[in-house]
Amino acid sequence: MLSKKLHDALNEQINAELWSAYLYLSMSMDAEAKGLKGVANWFFVQFQEEQDHARILMNYINSRDAKVELKPIAEVRTEWTSPLDMFKDTLEHEKVVTSMINNLASIAAEDKDFASANMLVWFVDEQVEEEESARDMITACEAVEGNKFGLYTLDKELAARVYQQASPLAANNA
Repeated sequence: MLSKKLHDALNEQINAELWSAYLYLSMSMDAEAKGLKGVANWFFVQFQEEQDHARILMNYINSRDAKVELKPIAEVRTEWTSPLDMFKDTLEHEKVVTSMINNLASIAAEDKDFASANMLVWFVDEQVEEEESARDMITACEAVEGNKFGLYTLDKELAARVYQQASPLAANNA
């Protein structure tokens, strides 16, 4: 059984993951409107991944015989000056999410809820990957800053990114 504190925090995390999805969808649409289809694709894949993260948490809450409580999703920014601006915002946002995941892990540890702690290991590892990916994209954007051909080439590279269902969901669909 989930403690009330962990149950509430997991539901807040679902909201945060859905807000993240909405943010990345907004970034995707802004990039597409600016003709950056590869950047738009990169953020659309992020949008799909964040939805997966929310679904993993919803599945987990349901498996613990608790109730998923969906809350309204707050408004997100809709315009950025450049892909570099988008990726800088992405890194800052992912740092906040990392802090939230670490808080969930702390609550699970306090509760001696080993099942929840085990489930959260995937999210802890995922956040390391998310922050690294954002930092890599910042580096790539800084490398081509002011170079239209460089941005064109980077945009073409980002168009090749393909969505892969998160492993905890893929395992359930096997």
